[in-house]
Amino acid sequence: MNSFNGHRGKMKKAVKKVLKKDSAGMKMKVEKALKKVRPFLQADGGDVQLVDVTKDGVVKIKLLFACDGCPMASMTFKNGIERVIKEEAPEVKSIEMV
Repeated sequence: MNSFNGHRGKMKKAVKKVLKKDSAGMKMKVEKALKKVRPFLQADGGDVQLVDVTKDGVVKIKLLFACDGCPMASMTFKNGIERVIKEEAPEVKSIEMV
């Protein structure tokens, strides 16, 4: 039984390492997607910031400057930012504005 517990501990460490690597890869894909939409936002005086990418696949972003409080922000988020993120990182479960 002792040997099994030792293997279980090693397995937990390996799983954590893979999850950390996966979330880092997902973060890179999200950043790539934001680079695609950022010029369009900046042309209107706005911007977007990546706040977090969780292990569960939840992306949290914040709209900045002119985008913050803009009446078109929800449409920009849904039809632009969210769509491009999901194209670049299909493993993302959800995207939230914070």
